[in-house]
Amino acid sequence: MAETISELLKGNKDWVEKSLEANPDFFSKLEKGQSPKFLWIGCSDSRVPSTEITNSSPGSIFVQRNIANMVIHTDSNLLSVVHYAVKVLKVNHIIVCGHYGCGGILAAMSNEHFGFLDNWLVHIKDVYRLHKSELDAIEDETERARRYVELNVKEQVNNLSMVSFIQEEWDKGEYPYIHGWVYTLGTGLIDDLNCSINSSAHLDQVYRYSPKEIIK
Repeated sequence: MAETISELLKGNKDWVEKSLEANPDFFSKLEKGQSPKFLWIGCSDSRVPSTEITNSSPGSIFVQRNIANMVIHTDSNLLSVVHYAVKVLKVNHIIVCGHYGCGGILAAMSNEHFGFLDNWLVHIKDVYRLHKSELDAIEDETERARRYVELNVKEQVNNLSMVSFIQEEWDKGEYPYIHGWVYTLGTGLIDDLNCSINSSAHLDQVYRYSPKEIIK
């Protein structure tokens, strides 16, 4: 594991050499553009890199990461990434991937102050409020945190389905599909929460947008 800037730069050179040995055209092909089929919305945790844990190569996954993989409708950074992914890159799948042992989830479960971060944690705490009865019924704190991670992922999948320009894409066809996954740090394995959606049919009517008329 690199601990200094110089080690990172050396690591880059080593990676370039290995990549070129395996495929001399690797970087020249990457330079021509990207056409990923996946958008990954994950946690900023350094232990959950999207391409490594899915054994994917650079150029295959468009990525947005933040603390606890949140989809907040006033987050212009996230919305810009999602808009570019679905409108320009035309990704087929959006994956919201949380992970057990998430520091953001654990912080949101507590009543501690974390300074400026408290403002972000409020959005995670809202998920607890929505599922308070189920979560409070779990006596073991570790198991409660694990379930909180899962419920948070499912809520963020739902939040994505409320985004107007995603619903516009659904009016045109079946894509993008939105999936909810959880990664286990101790095993390296990903669990599919089986909450995939590709329509707004499950939403309350107030969250559904009417299809735009096609101007001829």
